[in-house]
Amino acid sequence: MPTISMFYGILILMYFYDNKKHARPHIHAEYGDHHASIAIDDGEVLIGSLPPAKMKLVQAWIEIHKEDLMADWQLAVVGEPVFKIDPLK
Repeated sequence: MPTISMFYGILILMYFYDNKKHARPHIHAEYGDHHASIAIDDGEVLIGSLPPAKMKLVQAWIEIHKEDLMADWQLAVVGEPVFKIDPLK
């Protein structure tokens, strides 16, 4: 499960072959003991939770990097290496 970005203590991960559990393209975000799967297309939380302020940061980052995230998703679901994406600044 590659870490594709990290900012403000939040890890953003994308798992290989992860289109089986959630059919929608998504990322995994971790902050301390909090974990969430978040859809790339609209920022919807599929499962889990983050503190509200951290969730807003992640959803803003998704919106900014939607094209890069979709390109990484296409690689990850077939087991190819993904690219790092710039953190939120």
